Amino acid sequence: MVVVGGDAAGMAAASQARRLKGPDRLEIVAFERTGFTSYSACGIPYWVAGDVSDRDALVARTPHEHAERGIDLRMRTEVTELDVAGRRVRARELETGREYWTGYDKLVLATGASPLRPPLPGIDAPGVHGVQTLDDGQALLDTLARTKGRHAVVVGAGYIGVEMAEALVRHGYEVTVVHRDEQPMSTLDPDMGRLVHEAMTGMGITVVGGQAVTEIRTGEGGRACAVVTRDAAYPADVVVLGIGVRPRTGLARAAGLPLGDSGGLLTDLSMRVRGYEEIWAGGDCVEVLDLVSGRTRHIALGTHANKHGQVIGANAGGDYATFPGVVGTAVSKVCDLEIARTGLREKDAHAVGLRFETVTAQSTSRAGYYPGAEPMTVKMTAERRTGRLLGVQIVGREGAGKRVDVAAVALTAGMTVEQMNALDLGYAPPFSPVWDPVLVAARKAAKQIRTAD
Repeated sequence: MVVVGGDAAGMAAASQARRLKGPDRLEIVAFERTGFTSYSACGIPYWVAGDVSDRDALVARTPHEHAERGIDLRMRTEVTELDVAGRRVRARELETGREYWTGYDKLVLATGASPLRPPLPGIDAPGVHGVQTLDDGQALLDTLARTKGRHAVVVGAGYIGVEMAEALVRHGYEVTVVHRDEQPMSTLDPDMGRLVHEAMTGMGITVVGGQAVTEIRTGEGGRACAVVTRDAAYPADVVVLGIGVRPRTGLARAAGLPLGDSGGLLTDLSMRVRGYEEIWAGGDCVEVLDLVSGRTRHIALGTHANKHGQVIGANAGGDYATFPGVVGTAVSKVCDLEIARTGLREKDAHAVGLRFETVTAQSTSRAGYYPGAEPMTVKMTAERRTGRLLGVQIVGREGAGKRVDVAAVALTAGMTVEQMNALDLGYAPPFSPVWDPVLVAARKAAKQIRTAD
C-alpha cells in the first residue's frame, strides 16, 4: 500500500491498515513532502498565540513512531506523478533531487489542501505569511520575534483569519482584518456575521469588509509594508493570509481521476475513488456528501480527515467501514467570542431549492440569575412544509460554541424542530437556563412553521 501524504488522513489510514495486517502481510510505504507527520494544523493559531507553548505538542505521532510500527515513511519526499495504468507513483527527494518509481497494489491519496494565494503584486514578499503547516507557523513566529513594527493585517475573515487576528492581538499588534465579503465569517449568514464584526470591533480589531486586496505594497528591503485595496492602504509590518484553501488535487487531475465542482476527489461511502477499486482518498483533498442538502461539498477539517483515514485503513486492511457524510459543523473563537455553525445557511437552502423559515432567538449561557451568565444569539433554519431542521448558527460568549453539537446530532438524525423541543437536555443553573438556548430557538421555529402552514 502506497500512501501519498503523511498527515491526518494518510497516517490514520496507514496505522489502521497496519493494525489489521502485520508487516509480513502488507507492506506500507508513505510519502510526506514536509518534515512533520500526524500534526494538528488546527492548533497552529493557538501555538502562535501562546496558548500552546511548544510546537511538538501539536504532533500526535512522529515519523520515528510511525517507523516503529512498520511503516516505511519517506519524509521530505514529494510524489510528482501518478501512473494509474501502471499502478505506480513517481517520487522526488526534495533534498537530493533523486527521482524514482514505486509500485502499488493499493493507493491512498491524502494530499490535503493548498492555501489560496492570489497572484497579487507583493504576495510573496518577506513578511507575508500563510499558516498551513508547522513550518509556516514557525516562520510567522520568527517574523513576530524580530519585527519592530506593531501593525498587522490579516487578509480574509474565515476561521483562520479570525483566529490569527486574535493571535496577533495577543502579541500586542494593532490588527486590521480585510476581507471581500460584507461581513466576516462567510460560513454564517450575514446577520450573524454582523454580530462577529461588532464583537471584533469592540475588541479593538479593525474590520474592513467588502474590500478586495489589490496589492501587497513593499518597502525597505522588499518587505511588506502595507495591504492595498481599491479604496485605501493599511500599514502592515506583518501580513497573514487567511483567505481559505482548495483541494490539492493536481496529481489526481493529471491522472484523470474524478473531481467534483470544488476540485475535490469524488469517492464512494468506503472512500474509494469512484471507478477505481484499488485507489482510496481522504482528508482535505476530497469532497464529501452533505447529509442535509444531498450534494457533495469540500470541507477541510481534521475531524473528517481522521475519520476518512480510519475508514480507508479498515477497507484497505481487509475489514469494512463507511463514511456516510457530514452536516457541516464547525466552531471557532476570536478572543472571548465563540462562533459555531452546522447545516445550511439561507443561501445554501436557496441553492438546493428548499422552502424554509428562519428564526433568531436571544438567550443566555446559564440561568439569568446565576453569576457569569453570558448572552448568546441562536439562528435556526427549518424546512417550511416538514419542519425538518436545516441549520443552526450560534454567536456568544463562554458556553455558546459547543451547544452547536446538539443541533449537529439533530441534523444527522433528520429531526424536526418540533421533535427537538422534546429533547431531554441537561439542566442546572450553572450550565443552562431551564430552556436551553438551542431549544428556545427550536420552539420558536416550530411555532413559525405552524403559522406558515
